[in-house]
Amino acid sequence: MPQGDMRVLIATQHLSIVGGVETYLRAVLPHLRARGFDVALLAEHGATDAGVGAGVPGVPVWVGPEAFREVVRWAPDVVYSQGLADTVLEAALADRFPTIFYAHNYHGTCVSGTKCHSRPRFEPCDRVLGLGCLAAYLPRGCGGRNPLTMLGLYRTQRRRRANVDRYRAVLVASRHMAAEYGRHGVSADRLRLLPLFPPDAVPDPEPPVPRRRSDRVLFVGRVTALKGLTHLIEAMPRACAELGRTLTLVVAGDGPALSAATTEATRFGVRVEFLGWVKADRRAAEMRAADVLAVPSVWPEPFGLVGVEAGCVGLPAVAFATGGVPDWLEPGVSGESAPGLHPNAEELASALVRILSTEAHWHQLRIGAWETAKRFSAEAHLSRLINVLRQAAT
Repeated sequence: MPQGDMRVLIATQHLSIVGGVETYLRAVLPHLRARGFDVALLAEHGATDAGVGAGVPGVPVWVGPEAFREVVRWAPDVVYSQGLADTVLEAALADRFPTIFYAHNYHGTCVSGTKCHSRPRFEPCDRVLGLGCLAAYLPRGCGGRNPLTMLGLYRTQRRRRANVDRYRAVLVASRHMAAEYGRHGVSADRLRLLPLFPPDAVPDPEPPVPRRRSDRVLFVGRVTALKGLTHLIEAMPRACAELGRTLTLVVAGDGPALSAATTEATRFGVRVEFLGWVKADRRAAEMRAADVLAVPSVWPEPFGLVGVEAGCVGLPAVAFATGGVPDWLEPGVSGESAPGLHPNAEELASALVRILSTEAHWHQLRIGAWETAKRFSAEAHLSRLINVLRQAAT
């Protein structure tokens, strides 16, 4: 089927830019249109801002209870689902039209969606979704403390898992996510590795040139317990002592754990700058000014796109080796990592010291981070995506 004749319906929860899924769609949609696809949007919630389809005129958008009826009239050749909250609508689309699904998160594989225990300490979970999850949920701190909420989430995730079997293909951003869905029974012939790309950044045209170190360690993102900022704060004094110089932690983000992070920074005597949320241009400037990007997530990030974004400007990363992080963070090449099974501040500090121990090694990591980022391009992503769309539509 020629691309110009192919109708692609993108199904998502939100039209407003509320997170990574919508940011991804905002970047992908114009690329699909530019390649001749006829694209439409179905969303469960309307936009309160410019939204996913801003800047792409002529894209049909359907929201609300009448959306499915309009979709049937439009008759897409393939549905590109990003995972819906309404499992009935999710199933109806996949039963009516050929559908592929991008697993941005642990959709249908985890009660809480974090694949992480918090008690007695943070550690990733490799359990297959089942009744055993209910036994572990409260004592292992998988989520909240309300058993009724737990049961509701479990039922929803079981329905989502059943819907996964309806998809022609399941797309994932990392080898870790491919393994996760493989453990949940998705056959290898339906799994497609489709790494993400930074929607607001491209690699610099030339590799980074030598410069003096700034002694700035940058954290970018939402400040929650799972993002591990307190682990990083605890690691900073250890690294400073071993390196024999003072490092400054720069936090570009906000969130419910910010107050705890502020308290910990005072307790450990860490020099820190809290910037709050910053726009893309300021974020890029901070990345250029920093020596290291810290991604201390204690949960298995499905991918960890911020690391690739940092690599675009030649900024190496330090992180726990969890989830999809190893796909872009190769120790000694694009940064240094600490073991992810039992994440702790001591191991993170050691990894940070390895990055900054010598000027020569640090600069080599800068080049490696830049080279690595070049692999995660929009062109490579779109090429793979289009192949999957074509296969599903035939």
